[in-house]
Amino acid sequence: MARQPIERTGITRRQFIGFAWMATLAGMIGQAGIALLRFLKPSTPQGGFGGQVVAGNLEEFTSGSVNYILQARCYIVRLEDGGLLALWQRCTHLGCTVPWRAEQGQFNCPCHSSLFNRLGEVTGGPAPRPLDYFPLRLEDGKLIIDTGKPTQRGQFDLAQVFYAG
Repeated sequence: MARQPIERTGITRRQFIGFAWMATLAGMIGQAGIALLRFLKPSTPQGGFGGQVVAGNLEEFTSGSVNYILQARCYIVRLEDGGLLALWQRCTHLGCTVPWRAEQGQFNCPCHSSLFNRLGEVTGGPAPRPLDYFPLRLEDGKLIIDTGKPTQRGQFDLAQVFYAG
């Protein structure tokens, strides 16, 4: 009895491997295209430095306090009269990070010993001007810092202080 050739329907192994390679290649090209588009799309910071940062509830900032806000890279100074000032942590001399020294009652730059009082005014050292500040606003009882708009100043002025209505 003679063997009848088996007629195959569907795809061969060789065709299946070819389709699998093509699908893998198409997936990799697609992922690379998506990554390229995400890279080229401009990003707008939200909730971090360079954008709007929620500092917290207004009640959290007690009179006479100096609070560091990590996301905003600034200090919120609550004055005795209730006003608020958001001071950038960057020294105006060479841009070092200036920590608040509560025991000394001043900001003290570790790089070149510039000293600033609680209003950000220069009290000693080589810094040419006071610490820069950020605009503040109040939304639903929360204090918002706009870190995208640092303001340089030549001296302290009461117009720089934010008063929550």
